[in-house]
Amino acid sequence: MRLMREVKITEAKSPLAEILRDVEDGESIAITRRGKAIAHLVPPYTQSPEGNSAAVDWFLERRAKWHPVDMSIEEILEARHEGHRL
Repeated sequence: MRLMREVKITEAKSPLAEILRDVEDGESIAITRRGKAIAHLVPPYTQSPEGNSAAVDWFLERRAKWHPVDMSIEEILEARHEGHRL
């Protein structure tokens, strides 16, 4: 995973086209004001059929290892509130 570069807002005004080219090339950039991030410029999320298929396979592998729960939906919904204060 790449680290996010920081650019002060005053520095981002002039070279915006260059900054956007860097984002287009895969870099993530934080725009900062007085040392605090106020915006993140990140490359657009792209999906690929291979990536989608790998994610589904990963999930199905883990799903197969889940242990069945002998509870009704009503019991599960009731249990989620156990211990909550009214």
